[in-house]
Amino acid sequence: MKILLVDDARSVVMVMTARLSSYGYEVVHASNGQEAVDVFASAAPDLVLMDIEMPVMNGFTATNRIRAFEATQQWAWTPIIFLTSSDTVENLVTAIDAGGDDFMSKFVPEPVLHAKMNAMSRIAGLRQSLSQANRRLQDLASQDGLTGLCNRRSMDFRTDQMWQEAQSKGLSFGLLMLDIDNFKKFNDHYGHQSGDDCLRNVAHAIETAVQRSNALKHTELAFAARYGGEEFAVMVPKAGSESLTRLAQLIVQAVRALAIAHAENASWGRVTISVGGAWVASASGQVVVLFRAADASLYRAKQQGRNCAVVQEPLSGQ
Repeated sequence: MKILLVDDARSVVMVMTARLSSYGYEVVHASNGQEAVDVFASAAPDLVLMDIEMPVMNGFTATNRIRAFEATQQWAWTPIIFLTSSDTVENLVTAIDAGGDDFMSKFVPEPVLHAKMNAMSRIAGLRQSLSQANRRLQDLASQDGLTGLCNRRSMDFRTDQMWQEAQSKGLSFGLLMLDIDNFKKFNDHYGHQSGDDCLRNVAHAIETAVQRSNALKHTELAFAARYGGEEFAVMVPKAGSESLTRLAQLIVQAVRALAIAHAENASWGRVTISVGGAWVASASGQVVVLFRAADASLYRAKQQGRNCAVVQEPLSGQ
């Protein structure tokens, strides 16, 4: 367990640190409330021991600010125990109202301190397990069950966030729509189980290409999603014609390189993908216009014989 000890009295810090360290806990320090708020955000402690009367910012105000910070985080709650040499009823009520969870004398007897820390350590373990479970649930809720990519709901949410940021900052924004060529014929010929395997492999190839593009700094924060059926989408914030075209071609090549047999796919003889792209130099209006433009580009890619990418010129003001 990591403990943030907040106190301006050096003697108290030294004694309390020695006691807590003897139990095997890691102790980080802050000498006033403002420093405590700053350290809390970076250190992510499992427990805060907070003095009340301190220079710069007292413990009550610091606790209020820590709780305000936690309100912006997912599943965040950290026990805060106030330390004081004056355990009056008034201080106790104020401590709880400020967001504290308990009250303890700085001179608490060793058995009591040890027992309280054992209880806090159990709580820290439960918090960690709950956080991991919540993350797993969030992953399940946001991922497509077959391919592991973002599902449609998660894609819409993330796209709206990115689009709003692009609008507020006047940034460019790109979008790719992708479709496995003649996929119905693939299912009819090879069966739906093979179709599912094909979707998984193609999705992995798309995701790998996007990650590679991000890693090489050709794109930034691009992500892939399953749009529906055999269709996929890739959001590419801050994209221009060159970066969007490069990524589209990289995906086409990656899927072709899978060399999955597809006897019904015209003259190609293997699974291929068609890609349509659209982008705006400065995001404005509704992102649905960009989806329609990318879909139109996808249609042109299919008209040109499939297994290729078409990225249109930037859209004018929407």
